[in-house]
Amino acid sequence: MSILVDENTTFMIQGITGREAVNMTRECLDYGSQVVAGVTPGRGGRDVYGVPVYDTVREAVAKHHVDGSVLTVPPAFARDAAFEAIENGVKLLVIVTERIPRGEVAQVIELARMRGARVIGPNCLGIISPGKAKMGGIGGPAADTRKAYQPGPVGVMSRSGGMTTEIANALTAAGLGESTAVSIGGDAIIGSSYAELMPLFEADEETKAIVIYSEPGGPMEAQLADYVRQKERAGRPADLRPRLPIVAFMAGRFMDAMPGMRFGHAGTIVEGRQDTAAEKVRRLEEAGIAVAEEIEAIPALVKERI
Repeated sequence: MSILVDENTTFMIQGITGREAVNMTRECLDYGSQVVAGVTPGRGGRDVYGVPVYDTVREAVAKHHVDGSVLTVPPAFARDAAFEAIENGVKLLVIVTERIPRGEVAQVIELARMRGARVIGPNCLGIISPGKAKMGGIGGPAADTRKAYQPGPVGVMSRSGGMTTEIANALTAAGLGESTAVSIGGDAIIGSSYAELMPLFEADEETKAIVIYSEPGGPMEAQLADYVRQKERAGRPADLRPRLPIVAFMAGRFMDAMPGMRFGHAGTIVEGRQDTAAEKVRRLEEAGIAVAEEIEAIPALVKERI
């Protein structure tokens, strides 16, 4: 099993005729993903590596079964593209685009919740279920993706797209492998946080542990720690308690000496003590989440806890 995507998942790429999207299309197809359509207004009737291009999402979904969409459109058009996908029944959006205004991201997330859709990103590389499918640019070319990602029992979530692959590579080299890896996005406002994705991993019988990559800034680690603690409260039925051990790697600890500094992502602005690496590590460990000092230590911590 896996979460979000598998070998049967069909998706389109909005903005498919852009240079980066063309490369992404080739990489996804080479990996075996079912890219069934693309959308670029004014480019209808063309194709990208055999994938038909349409002017609108409505045309694409009328001719193909579409489970999800990867959005690679420029920031100025991202909200409208997301609205178009959601209003035409697409239930999974992977938004690769960076620098979308926060207010517009919030509007997309709100509409998605109203329509029962899920958003991954923005500013993310996507999702992969090794050996089944990948949705987005995660892992890069298919040959590189197959080296870094192998089927296994560990779910991976990361705010950094590149570090998603670094963690997966360490797990694969240690003989573990991944059930699903999700690059959730590095912006301050994103569609799916660690805590929001945890129930999906908990429901996946093949997932035996979770690894997350974290940075200073933002509330997601505190939300994950609260999720774990709430599910472990005394008196909760056993089937509601978390069954998955979690290992975290916290980057950017040097930022604790530089308040107000931004590290890599828009979501890593440290606005107070609660956003520092030290405070996040404390909260995670208090919730029973192991924190690795370095990436190379992650596999051993996972093996201890499976």
